[in-house]
Amino acid sequence: MTTPFDHTLTRRSFVGALGATTALTVLPGCAASQTAQIEPVTTMMTPPAGQAAGEALLQEFAWNLLEHEPTRASSLGVDTGERAALRSRLHDATQAGQDAYAATLQRDLERARQFPKVGLDATTRTSFAVVESAYATAVEGFALPYGDIPVGSWRTAPYPVIQNVGAYIDLPRALDSDHPIRTEEDAEAYLSRLEAIPDVLAGELERMQAGRTMGVIPPDFLLTRADDQMERQLRDAMAGGSLVESLVRRTAEAGIAGDWQARAEAIVTGPVAMRLENQLAELRLQRGMAGSAPGMAAQPEGDEWYRWSLKSSTTTTMSPAEIHELGIDTLADIHAEMDPILRSLGYTEGNPGQRMIELSQDDRFKFAEGDEGRAQIIDFLEERIEWIRGEMPRAFRRVVNPAVQVRRIPPNEELGAPTAYGGAPAVDGSRPGTFWINLRTTDLHRAYDLVTLTHHEAIPGHVWEGEYSNQLPLIRAILAFNAFSEGWALYSEQLADELGAYADNPAWRLGYLQAAAYRAIRLVVDTGLHAQGWGRQQAIDYFHTNSGVDIPETTNEIDRYCSWPGQACGYMVGKLEILRQRSRAQRVLGSAYDLRDFNMAVVEGGNAPLDVMGQNVSRYMIANGAQISAG
Repeated sequence: MTTPFDHTLTRRSFVGALGATTALTVLPGCAASQTAQIEPVTTMMTPPAGQAAGEALLQEFAWNLLEHEPTRASSLGVDTGERAALRSRLHDATQAGQDAYAATLQRDLERARQFPKVGLDATTRTSFAVVESAYATAVEGFALPYGDIPVGSWRTAPYPVIQNVGAYIDLPRALDSDHPIRTEEDAEAYLSRLEAIPDVLAGELERMQAGRTMGVIPPDFLLTRADDQMERQLRDAMAGGSLVESLVRRTAEAGIAGDWQARAEAIVTGPVAMRLENQLAELRLQRGMAGSAPGMAAQPEGDEWYRWSLKSSTTTTMSPAEIHELGIDTLADIHAEMDPILRSLGYTEGNPGQRMIELSQDDRFKFAEGDEGRAQIIDFLEERIEWIRGEMPRAFRRVVNPAVQVRRIPPNEELGAPTAYGGAPAVDGSRPGTFWINLRTTDLHRAYDLVTLTHHEAIPGHVWEGEYSNQLPLIRAILAFNAFSEGWALYSEQLADELGAYADNPAWRLGYLQAAAYRAIRLVVDTGLHAQGWGRQQAIDYFHTNSGVDIPETTNEIDRYCSWPGQACGYMVGKLEILRQRSRAQRVLGSAYDLRDFNMAVVEGGNAPLDVMGQNVSRYMIANGAQISAG
């Protein structure tokens, strides 16, 4: 089988035949069996002969990935011992580096497919299924002629550098939050990474220029935002800024003597700043060539790129049209639920989104401006995290207790950053889970929406789920799927509702429903932009009118969908599939069904494509006496 690019833009055609993936469609319009190749879980006194070999191979796959993504090893806390050299390295951002990564994936995909699965325990079988699905989709993505391709990650990006994509954003955050500085060796490794940043920026520039040669030019409004964001980072680098400050502050805190400031400043104000200037010049060159069409249809082979990005982001083969209709229908259901609550609060005119705009002006739900309000927001989030911790035994048979820190997104990144995001603790426990909150202005937030945001980003959302995934083999902590991770986080918002998080406060429940509407609207708008010819303003108007979110945040969201095609569709698609599996378990198990056991089956099965998640649910059902087909 060849890709549609084999006869046109073929610079990655070496990848070759892709074969069938394991990611089966599980949502309307894409029928698939949820019980194929299911084996009941059995108790064994000793591991089968192939078990140790299977576990070793999965571990080898993990380290092969981390060789290409050393900063991910730092974020997981595994760049220690014999792997400590990874702490001094960054990824190869050149096209040659991308091709080498694709070759590793293709080789290990074939090894995974050929490994005999008979006799492996359920966890290991699941891990192989996850690897095969993730690698097959990624290899297909690397065969595309341009873009940043996620490997078991959450973001598809056709443009290697734009307002929310690129090393100029990612590396300062990663080095500050993920690179530990406890010893002089750690500090030296940090300097080695600083020395590697110019090469990363140069590699990205090479791919920006190659894209321009192909005719891949981001829309003008994204380039304008990227220009502003890059200029901020350049000014910061020319002054030494955050990259230097992080090293100086943390060596001082750890009592590590050395001339760290002078050594870091020489790198950052010199070659790093120069490479940022080169990228900024390229952005401005492209800005002079750009049009205003927001969607992938305006880019070379854009329809195929968007088809793949939806597959990567949702782990289904749903078409843009199917996703668009799913969004319209889901939004109508949510609005119907919001309407009586809004009426009870005295908001009766306009659709629910328009009435939420009125609610947002209520001073009771606003925070103070400036640093006072920022402190109020962080205190509010921390209080809600502690409340939901106490409710978790009602929803999970085995309760974890992850450490969670609430941190402001660095000011240099806030303009192009989302409202919030969450990350799991390090595998070794050296770093807590983090709830990153955008505080460029306190007017981004209202008390009623921060409650739901807490459950999405922290507990029982991203940080909570990541704590379970970290207990799986290393490859499973690395591979994460947008539809599962974001679907789980969105399901967590509903789970919090079912646990009473909003029961005594109708406005908080409206915030939860508004967040659900927000994700349903994404299905409509993302497909509208990239597959149905919508203009940017049309998307902004639709989102604003139906969500009740203000124009600045709406605009930021729409621009995010333009630079991360398909990513926003994973949330609601994933949540709906988890709920569909839950309904299936309730129906089949009857009185044997227990919410705590269902949630454990999903979360202990780990971050997985949606079809693999369905297989894990089937194993749980069989273990609880369900008579369902195993094939």
